[in-house]
Amino acid sequence: MGLCLMTVHAHPDDEASKGAGTVARYHAAGVRTVLVTCTGGEEGDILNPAMDRPEVRAELPAVRRQELADAAGAIGYDEVVLLGYRDSGMPDSPANADPRSFHQAPIAEAVGRLVEVIRRERPQVIVTYPEDQSGYPHPDHIRVHEITVAAFEAAGDPAAYPGLGEPYQPLKLYYSLWPVEQMVKRHEKFLELGLDSPYTELIKEGWLERAPVQEPTAKVDIAGFADARRAGLLAHATQIDPASPHWFGLPVEHEREIHVNDPYVLARSLVVVDGPEDDLFSSVPQALAELEGTRAGSPSSSKRSALASEEIGADRATGR
Repeated sequence: MGLCLMTVHAHPDDEASKGAGTVARYHAAGVRTVLVTCTGGEEGDILNPAMDRPEVRAELPAVRRQELADAAGAIGYDEVVLLGYRDSGMPDSPANADPRSFHQAPIAEAVGRLVEVIRRERPQVIVTYPEDQSGYPHPDHIRVHEITVAAFEAAGDPAAYPGLGEPYQPLKLYYSLWPVEQMVKRHEKFLELGLDSPYTELIKEGWLERAPVQEPTAKVDIAGFADARRAGLLAHATQIDPASPHWFGLPVEHEREIHVNDPYVLARSLVVVDGPEDDLFSSVPQALAELEGTRAGSPSSSKRSALASEEIGADRATGR
């Protein structure tokens, strides 16, 4: 069984801003990489003045789909799956009440759609958002968390969603964390270089005090792959202004020095994990080898099974 990494995101461009270097690294190592995007991003405004043209606005959903395909290719995704819901917009907006929106969809239905994808693609590792959205209460991001946690459990349950594929149980679920420490370093580097920092006002308004303090349990080294984030972001031409100081204000060499890893927290694991990780697939190959050995009639002689029948360290990792 080959290794497979699946990430679940809310909108086109989320896959570029969160964990792109990680995906690029695993893709280069031969891991199959699958992106699930739950909505079409129809409510995203055009933030790049050069793209704010009538013909672009008229075809924005199609434009954003093409941008997603381009970004996924630049990052290194092997497969892109659209879950098929409409962007829900922000709370209390007209889009949020649209029956086609992700927010309005019955949660069991949305979980079922993701379960079907998981059973088809068979990832050992899934990455999604934490319950705490870092002060960003977008309904679609909250719903992504809800359905991914539920689908992780349901995918391997033969009684759940019969007819949506052969039951398959992923082994590890991670939450991507907002890299607060790296944001602070970026702010300090702006000031060191004598540049205006786009974070100055946020920090004055107390953003650091409101930012989540959850410590990562895994940090994936993205040396040599950090530029995947930049390439992915630039592919989203309607959403990302190439002149934006927030995204591209620092010289590339300084960005590479600062953004050296992607942080995650282990939320659920069915394999033994000992201490902090630097690889989202740690313990997975051993677990798969043992499973194959058992199927072949030659159980492992290891005293400690790599496959656990209970949740390993999840409560400790998530703080619950």
